[in-house]
Amino acid sequence: MERRLAAILAADVVGYSRLMGQDETGTLRRLTDLRQQVLEPLIAEHHGRLVKLMGDGLLIEFASVVDAIACAVAWQERVTTHEAGCDDGGRLSFRIGINLGDVIIEGEDIYGEGVNVAARLEPLAEPGGICVSSAVYDQVRNKVDHAFLDIGPQALKNIRQPVHAYALQPGRIVVEAPPSPAESEVMADGTGERPSVAVLPFKNLSGDADQEYFADGVSEDIITALSRNRWLMVIARNSSFTYKGESVDLKQVGRQLGARYVLDGSLRKGGDRIRIAAQLIDASLGNQMWAERYDRVLEDIFAVQDEVTEAIVAAIAPELGKAEQQRAAAKTAENLNAWDVYQRGMWHLYRRTKHDLAEACRLFEAALSLDPGLSPACSGLVDAYYYEVVLSLAESPEENRRRALQVARRAVQIDPDDAAAHCAMGKAKIVNQEHALAIPDLQLAIELNPSLAWAHYGIGAATVFAGQAERAITHLEDAIRLSPRDQHMGSFMVRLAEAYLLLQDYPRAVEWARKALQQQGFQWSRYAALLAALGYLGEREQAAPVLSECSAERADFSVSMVRDNHLYTDGKALDHYLEGLRRAGVPE
Repeated sequence: MERRLAAILAADVVGYSRLMGQDETGTLRRLTDLRQQVLEPLIAEHHGRLVKLMGDGLLIEFASVVDAIACAVAWQERVTTHEAGCDDGGRLSFRIGINLGDVIIEGEDIYGEGVNVAARLEPLAEPGGICVSSAVYDQVRNKVDHAFLDIGPQALKNIRQPVHAYALQPGRIVVEAPPSPAESEVMADGTGERPSVAVLPFKNLSGDADQEYFADGVSEDIITALSRNRWLMVIARNSSFTYKGESVDLKQVGRQLGARYVLDGSLRKGGDRIRIAAQLIDASLGNQMWAERYDRVLEDIFAVQDEVTEAIVAAIAPELGKAEQQRAAAKTAENLNAWDVYQRGMWHLYRRTKHDLAEACRLFEAALSLDPGLSPACSGLVDAYYYEVVLSLAESPEENRRRALQVARRAVQIDPDDAAAHCAMGKAKIVNQEHALAIPDLQLAIELNPSLAWAHYGIGAATVFAGQAERAITHLEDAIRLSPRDQHMGSFMVRLAEAYLLLQDYPRAVEWARKALQQQGFQWSRYAALLAALGYLGEREQAAPVLSECSAERADFSVSMVRDNHLYTDGKALDHYLEGLRRAGVPE
């Protein structure tokens, strides 16, 4: 029996059964084209050997683990580029797992635990992501310019011992060169834990002096609106406006103002139309994190100013959150402060597996032990308890509900003017099925911060669960509009799908449920909403692969599981939901 040490890469298409159910011929053709035109040349380029194809999966062997990592990173980048022109619902994406281990050689094939570990790591990766074993991490951590987020020991199917795993984060540099003496005058990270942002005065490119006031007004409104996010330090107007009329280096501005992030923008007027452009910069690296353009008809100048301000603030707040999670992930464990520990908890929260939610709870509690006044950690802990109940992962749902209320009260006591704290109270009441009582808390959160998408979602969720689907739609649409790249987007969309399901608009329910399934993380209710809508449309054949895909993640998925784990308080709405599942062929 021949053996050798090898780096094994296992890759699988995300949501393959669903894609095949939508368009079997087209999906097969596109997957074949992608493999032949992109993946196979890429594998050869990195000295890999394609061992075998397994339906929608591929198994590749490398002699060098560094080559395996380089291939995986390029793989995800090129697939994203190749699929950029496709509709969201039909776009191909992959999860990748990589292990370094002993393999058994039999002809052209390879076997053994080294192969099995790679295959079991692959489902742990996010769509478009890469998950590696500690054996890989130990070999490459000082050889590649990427960060790795420790996701802890993982119990893998048919593997005797837990495998310590890491999520690879391309582009996040592990070690940065020290700043020059001139650059270290004021570091962008400062000495404080929480992130800081400077909003520069927007440039008037119109050649119209009257628009100067409008440009300044947009900048000032953004400063005011961002300040409502209590976790964020916003540089005062008097400091950021000293750069008005100057051509500046944004990285240098960040150092001089002590701001980790800088928002810059411009406006141009033509006739009765105005174009506003904005970009968010990571001042410590000089990288553009986000950019957007807004074209509006200038009928009511104040209405346009309010609308654009709300759109910009709602869009960049989640981007800042993602950047802070990546920043915390790139730090070594001994250099973590309370804010970093909280951000690591947020990373685990968004993965929403049983292990990750438990780890999120541990990290949020650790952050609070380091800083008892860190209100965002309380809100994060409420979220974790909420998702453990909603996803049927809680050891004791009743204990989770009790703790959620307890922690939400603590958040409000820490900072009564924090919109996120009142939003957490609303979520705690929703998970306790006190939907009518949750709405005033969520409305107060919106009054404190109108751009807080989660509060708009909370009202939508509470009203859906209470059977008031028509009332829910506006709030859910507001959440999606306000934060189009939110990490909670799957939840926003599935509640909208359920609202249309209860209103018996089944085609729209199908549309939104399919969109929800494209978002990160597993959530059984996304499958349930799609199945119920397909059931009422009589599309049992389309429902079969959806049910199969859901059951692969949740073996206990059934009508009774949904009945036992729902948050509905309206019996008629729940009965309608469950009947749709039965019609789709979901077992009792």
